[in-house]
Amino acid sequence: MNWNLSFLALPFILAANTAFSQYKLSGKVRSGPEIVVGATVTVAGNSVITDTLGMFIFKELSGQEVLLRLTSVGFQPFYKKLKVQDYDHELIVELMPAENMLESVVVSGALKEVSKSESIIAVDIIKPELFRKNASPGLFEGLQMISGVRPQVNCSICNTGDIHINGMEGPYTAVLVDGMPIVSSLGTVYGLLGIPTGMIERLEVVKGPASTLYGTEAVAGLINIITRVPGKGPRLWMETNLNSWGEAALDLGITVRNNKASLLSGMSLFGFDRKIDKNQDGLTDLSLQKRISWFNKISYGKNLSGNLALRYLFEDRWGGQTQWNNRFRGTDQVYGESILSHRLEIIGKNKISSLFDINYSFVSHKQDSHYGKVPFMAIQNIAFAQGLYRISKSSGSYLVGLPLKYTFYEDNTAITALQPQRLFNPAVFVQYEKEMSSRLKTLSAFRIDYFSNKKWVQSPRLAIKYQSSDRLSNLRLNYGNGFRWVNVFSEDHAALTGARTVYISDDLKPERSQNISANFERKLPMKSAFIGLDLTVFYSYFSNKIIPDYDRHPEKIYYDNLPGFLDSKGFSLSLDYNHSSGFRVNTSISLLDIRNHENKSWNRPILTEKASGTGLISYKFNRLNSTIDYTFNWLSPMRLPLQGASDPRPEYSPFTQIHNLQITHTQSKRFEFFAGIKNLFDFLPYRNIPFLIANASDPFDKQVVFDQNGTAVPTAQNPYGLTFDPSYVYASLQGIRLFGGFRISLE
Repeated sequence: MNWNLSFLALPFILAANTAFSQYKLSGKVRSGPEIVVGATVTVAGNSVITDTLGMFIFKELSGQEVLLRLTSVGFQPFYKKLKVQDYDHELIVELMPAENMLESVVVSGALKEVSKSESIIAVDIIKPELFRKNASPGLFEGLQMISGVRPQVNCSICNTGDIHINGMEGPYTAVLVDGMPIVSSLGTVYGLLGIPTGMIERLEVVKGPASTLYGTEAVAGLINIITRVPGKGPRLWMETNLNSWGEAALDLGITVRNNKASLLSGMSLFGFDRKIDKNQDGLTDLSLQKRISWFNKISYGKNLSGNLALRYLFEDRWGGQTQWNNRFRGTDQVYGESILSHRLEIIGKNKISSLFDINYSFVSHKQDSHYGKVPFMAIQNIAFAQGLYRISKSSGSYLVGLPLKYTFYEDNTAITALQPQRLFNPAVFVQYEKEMSSRLKTLSAFRIDYFSNKKWVQSPRLAIKYQSSDRLSNLRLNYGNGFRWVNVFSEDHAALTGARTVYISDDLKPERSQNISANFERKLPMKSAFIGLDLTVFYSYFSNKIIPDYDRHPEKIYYDNLPGFLDSKGFSLSLDYNHSSGFRVNTSISLLDIRNHENKSWNRPILTEKASGTGLISYKFNRLNSTIDYTFNWLSPMRLPLQGASDPRPEYSPFTQIHNLQITHTQSKRFEFFAGIKNLFDFLPYRNIPFLIANASDPFDKQVVFDQNGTAVPTAQNPYGLTFDPSYVYASLQGIRLFGGFRISLE
């Protein structure tokens, strides 16, 4: 009887013994061949940090099922349910890089490195892995995959462009390299195209005014191009890209590192030398280009905290009538737009102490160009230096900045006929961050600029971030102020084509903007998948807005401050889904309402969309070591510049959509190749319209007859009474094309 009772009690005794037994769990965290130091590991409500070997250990754990959670800046969160008693050996945890763009490091929001989820300012992060899913020979084309960001082609002849954020034109976007104001004015039009994607660590995009930290031009937002850190990444890398139109690109670079200094050196080459005229208007569909960019970046000093980078770019491009060659440059015999650009950039950062940094940059851009017979010669030098001092107290942290910017600009127009433009711009800003609680943070900042010709300008900023208790949701509220001085000739390509005469008001005032936005971010970790949601709602108010008026006269462009105001409101929504099987979906949509208000009426600006979207569908075939990527972007109709009521071209562009397909095969860690199709459904802007470029057969308007008011009148040779004008453009003339290439990476 006693034996029977003992037998019946045995399962309960064993269960109790298991429940009250103490176990330990140890492991190592890595990402590929590299260990991950400083990762946060959480089990049963207790957290530890991985040591210098990437190791962690928990003692005195029960034998019950627990949830293992790992987080680290720059990596995707890791979740795993396990029974501790099953792991008497060392557990190896593999973290994946944060390709979902939700756990990356950002610096653009507050000029310091924090994880995206901890940043008070909403910052979008784009990794090079995203660009590789639709391989492009340069950064400009790759930007079309970012929600709310749109590369805009401004000319059907030379195919230059700029970057629109939330529907606003390119000059309102500040483009930075490693936080320094490298790309602006002349560089916005021509310098951006030469930045190779192989040099890029990540892109940070801030939508909305950011003048408090970055000064003039950060009106609609900013794009901060963070280049790779010397000493990290492969020792040797190379990427090629070739398409069926004949565009060829080559990026190559090396990394040299030791205890005293590390060097990153690379070169980017691009060439296209075919005259293609598929729409048969006598003009090239794509400008012919030769471009070389050489980049060097060195890290030095204690802990390699100092950085010095140098980049040189040369570009020779032309577009025009297919019989054009260099001997017609600057003449009125055969029309061509020819641009030679030389560009030098120097960027430096020195960490004087743990509290004080000095950053500096210098850019020199020289442009030698002819638009038909109209010459445009310009040189612009920008010198910039900034001291940053950080103060941390129990009440909060302060950042004090002392920036100084000097701009020299000279061209062959009447604007600088008497003397070149010289502008000194000293400033001071103070930023204060306070952690009200573990979930609530605030940021306030104020900046005051002095311009040697425009007196004082103030820029405030306020921001609040609330984080949920599970740290998976963030709500951000932001108010910002932006301002900008305008250089029409260096910023607006239409002013240079020679097709229209430019009229500039004698008293242009600085443009100002105010913006308020709300951003909600939600992460949804699942057992075998990860979902990220991001919603932003915004409203912007622009005063003293300078708008090129194409409508007043078909042969003239008038630049003046808008008597009324311009407002822009809208929202954007993005969804990112990642499954452990290798399936990924990323999609976004942006809705915009931009209006010019004047004299109790309003109109929509030229080349501004009501809606846009991007998409990515990706699947990795693990057994085949291959990935298939389907990407697309779409754009709602936009108002286009016409030459009057007799112009037969549509006033609005059609619904635009570009689809791309790519297959990538990874042969080994060192080698992969890719191939695909761009513009899969062959979208072309000149379909179903009478012509794209007005009066393309007479680009010098030699046969155009004008009345006494200077307006073109219809004739037998010119039945619509139009003058030559290539500004009617909203998309590339490149149709469907094949592309391919390979990447080599030696660790």
